[in-house]
Amino acid sequence: MGKHKYIETPEAMWTLFESYKDWCKANPRYQYSLSTKTGEATAIPLERPLTQVGFRSYAADMGSTVTDYFANKDGRYSEYATICSRIEEAIRRDQIEGGMVGQYNASITQRLNGLTEKVDTTTNGQSINEIKVNIIK
Repeated sequence: MGKHKYIETPEAMWTLFESYKDWCKANPRYQYSLSTKTGEATAIPLERPLTQVGFRSYAADMGSTVTDYFANKDGRYSEYATICSRIEEAIRRDQIEGGMVGQYNASITQRLNGLTEKVDTTTNGQSINEIKVNIIK
């Protein structure tokens, strides 16, 4: 007999993700700034970005673990592959769009999603087999 699944159906996984999204939007993070004129601190609410780590942590707080579903260990979670891809894309979309409009740090968003520009300016795409050093006296 197979191991009991924490999340019974792909639809239940999507419902859990929707719940995570709602929680993120209802629980902002805060940036604190100190007024140089009055000396008072103010808290500025910032929308919490969606992340894979955040979703896994949220699911764990709700009594489920989602890591195996995304990894599809031993093919046991194949019926969840589409919903897991949809969740990954929704998280990626939130991060990329948030970075593009300045809501989130664009540099971090780029790195998280592999969007950094990679330009080879030294080898023209050739592999480096040896390095020669000229010593000038």
